[in-house]
Amino acid sequence: MTQAPIDLYYWPTPNGWKVTIALEEMGLPYAVHLIDIGKGDQFDPEFLKIAPNNRMPAIVDPEGPDGEPISIFESGAILQYLARKTGRFYGETERQRIEVDQWLMWQMGGVGPMAGQAHHFLKYAPTMDPPQVLPYAQDRYRNETGRLYRVLDTRLADRAFVAGDFFSIADMAIWPWASGWERQEQTLDDKPNLKRWLETVGARPGVKAGRAVAEDMRNESASTDREAQKILFGQR
Repeated sequence: MTQAPIDLYYWPTPNGWKVTIALEEMGLPYAVHLIDIGKGDQFDPEFLKIAPNNRMPAIVDPEGPDGEPISIFESGAILQYLARKTGRFYGETERQRIEVDQWLMWQMGGVGPMAGQAHHFLKYAPTMDPPQVLPYAQDRYRNETGRLYRVLDTRLADRAFVAGDFFSIADMAIWPWASGWERQEQTLDDKPNLKRWLETVGARPGVKAGRAVAEDMRNESASTDREAQKILFGQR
């Protein structure tokens, strides 16, 4: 029986890529609905019915539990749902699933927020009006992101992927953020295991396809566009 396409509400950012990568890796059909976060699409009342926290990505699966539609927001929750739905990329034992969950939570609570703040204070804040060059904040988030990547490098010293020797939704969650290490002013010179993992995961066809979704729409206008900055950083 053919799976009805999943509606994906998306913009090409690391959090968005998590879900496009998962959908591509799992071979699930999906329809992309672009949510231009620089124009404020995330505040549209219809979108807020799906994602009340006004953040993308979000999905609507017309064939949810018991065959009924379901909407899901938060990228980590979406990954867990899709892995359960397909029975893929979540490990085969309870111990493996625990490994996946803890590294998924590590990304959600650590790498995403810290790398995101590093990028904000290093790239965006200095271009705001007036410029916000805040050395303490820059050092704080740059250093914490580096600490997390050292944790990840150590973790990968004796296994192929973060949860073990199998590719999982934890890798799908971490890779989009870690692949931006240069923009976060990090180095891989002292992290050979992380470098190897980034290359291995990045070479997967599903990861390449997911990363490429709406790539032509991605730009760095928020670094110079005052209106976009107000929308993205104005605590609306």
